[in-house]
This record gives sequence, structure tokens and C-alpha cells, in this order.
Amino acid sequence: MLLTTSYDGSMFSGFVRQANARTVQQVLDGAVRALDPGASPTRCTSRTDAGVHAEAHPVAFDTVARISSRGWVLGLLQHLPEDVGIVRAERVPHGYDPRRHARSKTYRYAILRSPVRDPLFFGRAWRVGYKLDVERMRSAAQKLVGRHDFAAFRGSSDVRRDTVRHIFRVEVRTGRSDPRLCELEISGDGFLYNMVRIIAGTLVDIGRGRLAERVVLEAFESKSRGNLGVTAPAEGLYLAGVELAVRGGGGWPEPIAETGDA
Repeated sequence: MLLTTSYDGSMFSGFVRQANARTVQQVLDGAVRALDPGASPTRCTSRTDAGVHAEAHPVAFDTVARISSRGWVLGLLQHLPEDVGIVRAERVPHGYDPRRHARSKTYRYAILRSPVRDPLFFGRAWRVGYKLDVERMRSAAQKLVGRHDFAAFRGSSDVRRDTVRHIFRVEVRTGRSDPRLCELEISGDGFLYNMVRIIAGTLVDIGRGRLAERVVLEAFESKSRGNLGVTAPAEGLYLAGVELAVRGGGGWPEPIAETGDA
């Protein structure tokens, strides 16, 4: 089965199972095995960190249970805590690994521009109490688009040798639901550890005038983390979606079709 999951990461130590820690994979595996004790452990497309949220995170597992897609969705929801949801379930072949079929990932980062806290955004956005030049942020963000070596844009624990990634799109937008809200949305073929949070922190430092726009290009050349801004906190980060080259069939619920006003 292929599940599209959503979760509030505030009370989780990330997605992947850990000893003596509450993780999304732990509670998902428990719910799956409540319906089918012989089911395999879940397989994910992204190892989200502690405090990071997801709107549409594909997760797969193997089962021989004769349960419909609708039955899996409704059954799992009975065994999951309120901070984890199942958006959709689809049938896929045995052994299907969503990581292998991921064409691109999209992350969204939420920034609340306010001198005072707002409980409705607690744990859901990074509050900054200073003015931001959004146009400077947009200009700097466009320098990220394309295929570049993002070695400078990763946390110190990321020791991967291949640090080249292709960023397809970067958007910095404001006021979609609240005039105080500034959102960064970025899509690419892959991301390094803390890459989106470092990009978000760097763009905020550019927007507040602490850094120049050219630091993005300088970091590509130097490959040094020291050229960039702060690492933004986890609570503003959302895995917005993953584009899969191969999906399943017999999914439930059906996507809501967009219709014009009558």
C-alpha cells in the first residue's frame, strides 16, 4: 500500500524510528500492524527532522491483508494519534519503494513577521520581529534555481560526497492567508540535511540587511557554510509534497476536483 500522510511534527523526534523517542514511523507502524500484524515496516521518501511538519508525505508498506484503500484509511485513523493523518491510500506492487520513484520534493517554510507572538502560529512558523525586504529575498532566491553544488547549504552531520542538486523552482510570497506571513516554497530533485532551513535563514538575513544577495553565489564557489546565514528553526518547515513517477491504483478518497463558481 502507498499512503499519503500528513502530520504535525511538534511532538515528534522526526520521522524515522529511534530508540526511546516518539517518531512518526513508530506510530504509523503500530497502526498498520494493528490492522495487519504481518505487514512490513513502512518505507518513506523523506527523513524529516524533529519538529518538521508534513502536508503530503508518501509512505509505503507491504501487506497481504484483503483491506480496501478506504478500509486502510479509515482503519488507520482509528489507531493513529490526532497529530498524524492519512490523506489517501493506493494499491501498489509488493516491494514498492516511494524513495526510488521520487522525481521531486517540495518544501514550504513559513515566517511570521510580527513583533509579538501569536498562539495560532505557535510551533507552525518562525516568528521574526524585524522588517524584511521581501524583494531582496526574492532576488536572492532566484540565484538558487538550477543545478549547483550545495555543499555550503548543509548541516555539519551531512557527510555525503555528492552535494550537487537541481532546484527547479523557488518562490517567496506574502499574504496568502495573513499579511504577516511570508512563505518560501522550493522544489528540487533532492535536498541535503538542513538545506531548506539554511536557505530560509539565509534569505531572512538577506531580507533584514545582515547579508548581501551575493552570498548565495559566493557560497556556491567557496562551499563554506560560513558564507551563509542562520539555520532557521524546524517549526516553520513543511514537506509540502513529493512528485512520484509511479503511483498506485484504486485510491481513496478521490481528489477533490476544482470547479468554478456557479
